[in-house]
Amino acid sequence: EAQFVESGGGLVQAGGSLRLSCAASGFSPDMYTIGWFRQAPGKEREGVSCFGSAGGSTYYADSVKGRFTISSDNSKNTVLAHLQMNDLKPEDTAVYYCAPCPVGADFSSWGQGTQVTVSS
Repeated sequence: EAQFVESGGGLVQAGGSLRLSCAASGFSPDMYTIGWFRQAPGKEREGVSCFGSAGGSTYYADSVKGRFTISSDNSKNTVLAHLQMNDLKPEDTAVYYCAPCPVGADFSSWGQGTQVTVSS
């Protein structure tokens, strides 16, 4: 079973930057898609960005285009995914998770996530 461990969150002022990292084990490093999702208080979890290892394709939600950059690499049986977040806004405040992308409705292997808080 795949496991996802997120890190890199924190408290930052609006306009600041953070770099999130995710280590995914039990996840095939040969060909994969992996993405970042976030859940703000009182809101549903939403997709932020996805990366496909075949050709390095990327997807960004409109709300983060031009500000966030996803990247990924792998080592042996561990897939690493990173999310560089620049020009952060208070509305980016959420718990950020990584998972396969797209993620199925029955996906249950969510990690603990990493909290990002952006102060105005």
